[in-house]
Formats: sequence, C-alpha cells, structure tokens
Amino acid sequence: MRDFIITTETAADLPKEFCEENKIGTLSLYYTMDGVTYGPGYDAVQTVEDFYAGMREGSMPKTMQVNPEQAYSRFKNWLEQGKDILHIALTSAVSGSYNSARLAAEELREEYPDHKIIVLDSLIGTICEGMLVDKAAQMKKAGKTIDEIVAWIKENLMHFCLYATVDDLKHLYRGGRVSKTASILGSAIGIKPILHLDETGNLVPCNKVRGRKQSLNTLVDYMEKLMGSFKEQNDTIYISHGDCLEDAQYVANEVSKRFGIKRCIMNFIGPTIGAHAGPGALALAFMGEKK
Repeated sequence: MRDFIITTETAADLPKEFCEENKIGTLSLYYTMDGVTYGPGYDAVQTVEDFYAGMREGSMPKTMQVNPEQAYSRFKNWLEQGKDILHIALTSAVSGSYNSARLAAEELREEYPDHKIIVLDSLIGTICEGMLVDKAAQMKKAGKTIDEIVAWIKENLMHFCLYATVDDLKHLYRGGRVSKTASILGSAIGIKPILHLDETGNLVPCNKVRGRKQSLNTLVDYMEKLMGSFKEQNDTIYISHGDCLEDAQYVANEVSKRFGIKRCIMNFIGPTIGAHAGPGALALAFMGEKK
C-alpha cells in the first residue's frame, strides 16, 4: 500500500512544530500590507506580531488565495516522492484556495493515474480546520488508510464546530459582516459578537454579549451546550487568537476546568483570517452534535 501525505494550508493556523512533527504538508496563502507582499518567494518577512501591530495602527491588509500553480508544484513534488495526497482545504465559502487545489489535482491525476489525489472542502477554517488535520493525522498514526480517513471525515464533517468572538467590530464591518451603524454603536457600548461557522462554511453571527470576559465565557458555554455525545472525541483544546495570548490562555483554562481536557493546540490566527477578524479575535474549536 502506497504511503500518503496529509496536506492543508497555512490558514489552518497550526503551529509549525506540529506540522513538522506530524509531517503535514502546507500550501501558503499570501497577503499584502502597506504595498508589500508577504509569502514564500517574496523577500519581505513579517512576524505575526508585527502584522497585528500594523492592523492596530490602521493598516488594511489584503489576502490572496493559494494559486493553482503553487498547488500544482507542491502536489507534484509530493507525488514524485511516491506519495498519495489527502488535502484538507480552507472552506470554499471564504476562499478560492479549495478550487485552486482541485484544479491542480485534476491536472495531476492525468499525469499520475495510479496515485490518489483527494482534495476535500473542509467547510471550516483557522484552528477548526487545524483540528480536522490533527484528527486525520492521529488516524494515520493509528494505521488507518487514506480511504478510511476520508470516509470518517465525510461522516463527521458537520460535527466540527468553531465559535469565535472579536474585540473590535470595525473589522467585521469592513468585511461586510455587520452594518456601519451596528459597528459604531456596538463598539461604543461594549457589545461583543459571537460568530460561528455554519453548515455552508460561512462565518455568521449567532449571538451578542456585553463585555470581553462574557464573550470569552460564552465560547466555552457553546462547547458545553453542543458537545453532547462527542465528549470523548474532545480530547484536545483547540484555540487560535489574534495576538491576545492572555485571553486565549483564559479560555483554555476554562475548558480544562469544565471538561478535564489537558492537551492543547494553540496558535495565532494567521493573516489570512486575521485580516478580516482583526486583533483580539479568538476562536474555539470542538466537536459537537451540530454546528
């Protein structure tokens, strides 16, 4: 049986060490800020802390999807190593990266007809996409085949939940998620929206609370409410954040206290999602009865 590699994009917001340890392949999404383009192949380098500092100072980054040429090149390299490919892509509702990977896979299947190249639209993003990659990696380590992992993902995809909050509504206004009036009024009186990824892979508002601490607690409340029969599947805390580590650690501690979960995968929300969510955004991912 041919070996296979699990791949995803940088938008899954998994720590670099995790990807190296689990041999996860990644495709990069690019972005521009203040007229400078960042990503592999470009000279400019920016830390994620500097990215958020720039946003706090008023910079407005623009993001770019994985292009088909990059996907083709990366996939071809893994195929030449003799591997099949399972690619888990960022939700197609917010990015064209899935389509780029799909087009590259279609072309390469003609060149490598004996290989499996499977591209899945995750319908999720940031650390929730990362959670799906982690589950797939654990199954691979346990000896599951690529087909068994794909079947499990398709059966369980609607049980991958992501709930998030943002600290400043102006970034959601820029992205068309809230009106200008709601943005100004909500910011003035301390309203914090709760958002989630729905069944179509779109990030939509589902609640609003007053105050930052209440918004953080509400994320954990949703996990408690929706977890149901998936308690055993929730053996890891998955959190991503927009340069607000203290708040992320607070949520992780709350999850650990309520549910006894010890393992934690935490990372920054990268520029792809961070450009729209802004500094102070925080996302909690888990498996639940419904989204």
